[in-house]
Amino acid sequence: MPQFTDISRINVCGGNGGAGCMSFRREAHVPKGGPDGGDGGHGGNVVLECDPQLSSLIDYRYKHHFRAERGTHGQGARKHGRDGADLVLRVPMGTVVRELDPETMEPAAEICDLTVPGERVVVAPGGVGGRGNIHFVTSVRRAPAFAEKGEPARDHWIELEMKLMADAALVGMPSVGKSSLIARMSAARPKIADYPFTTLVPNLGVVRAGDTSFVAADVPGLIEGASEGKGLGHEFLRHIERTALIMHVVDVTGGLEGRDPVRDYEVINEELARHGAELADRPQVVVANKSDMPGTSEAVERLRERAMADGRPFFAVSAVTGAGIDALERAVGAMVSDLRAQVEAPTADASEFERVWEARRERNDRAMTVRNLGGGVWEASGVNLERAVVQTDWDNEEAVGYLQHRFDRMGFDALLAKSGVRAGDEVRVLDFAFTYEGAPSEDDFAELDGEAAEDGEGES
Repeated sequence: MPQFTDISRINVCGGNGGAGCMSFRREAHVPKGGPDGGDGGHGGNVVLECDPQLSSLIDYRYKHHFRAERGTHGQGARKHGRDGADLVLRVPMGTVVRELDPETMEPAAEICDLTVPGERVVVAPGGVGGRGNIHFVTSVRRAPAFAEKGEPARDHWIELEMKLMADAALVGMPSVGKSSLIARMSAARPKIADYPFTTLVPNLGVVRAGDTSFVAADVPGLIEGASEGKGLGHEFLRHIERTALIMHVVDVTGGLEGRDPVRDYEVINEELARHGAELADRPQVVVANKSDMPGTSEAVERLRERAMADGRPFFAVSAVTGAGIDALERAVGAMVSDLRAQVEAPTADASEFERVWEARRERNDRAMTVRNLGGGVWEASGVNLERAVVQTDWDNEEAVGYLQHRFDRMGFDALLAKSGVRAGDEVRVLDFAFTYEGAPSEDDFAELDGEAAEDGEGES
């Protein structure tokens, strides 16, 4: 049986952006050649792509660090650097992607949920390439002697969690015959033995019932306390979350321990409800397995009465002899078809989903926050803000002056004033610090605004 991996943690990093070039045209018989520095190339992105052909996260079990290609530097004569190639990592359908806190390594935020074939999301953007000095020519700045540095990409850890996307999940106590049932109903060949917890990983099988078919998942056995993590409960219960229908399998013989089948039925339902309230309301079919065994008729009838009282369809079957299997398959196939019809299929294709995630990322990039550290010291953060800072050549006074103009255009100065920052306070961005001189007046930036209108500058 192939190895099954449903949670992996990987470190992803886009490629660094190439530096822009500060260059001037030097050519015979051209005494006053203008700036001709090319742009640096953008770094490649690390992209996750939803691949329906994959069934596990095994590719990320042993390799944990992934980095995209960097962009090359710009050159003179308006030669732009080459963009780095994207690194595409393929993951199975049903993969939830979460950002991990760098200190605690615990999930901090959900990035996306990949459920559409071909759906893509950028999990590690490449660094933006720096602009060459050809971009900073204006009517009052004829020979800009500065260019932008390339933006270094940041690495971070993400968690990939695969949740099975099956139509029906077979749940129940250990050794009730779930693996035998899925083997009887489909072409799946799970490990089958007469001891508890034979199945440690979920098994999928396609069941054909007349003109319809559905995907069934054999989920490892649950025990009392599974919702609290006992017996790997959390790991097993998560695979039921996406299924449209629950096939609740009960061993009417009581197993080796002589358990009461009705009590088993109640325990599993209680654990499902504790794990998630929506699981208690999930459509459920009650399957009395091993009903061919002698002395089980009384238990079958008691379980039938309880299931019917709960308004749930009931089937007495035998995975060994095949008795009752056909009726069960037809009924589950019809219920799955009805449930599929009730769910409106998404009209958007994978590219539309990709644009949604991209728009969300761009919105997050524009966000800025300012935090008071006390003592007249403030800390500011934000992707675009930090990008502007790291792309600046701090040894070049002209470049630093241009950064002040960028601050104003992105609304950073207004945010500082609104946050209560006063003239003379220290403002920190990453490892850089500067003294706030107060909100600029319109006259202070009148000239620079005119320059921006001429060169068509905008935030990247």
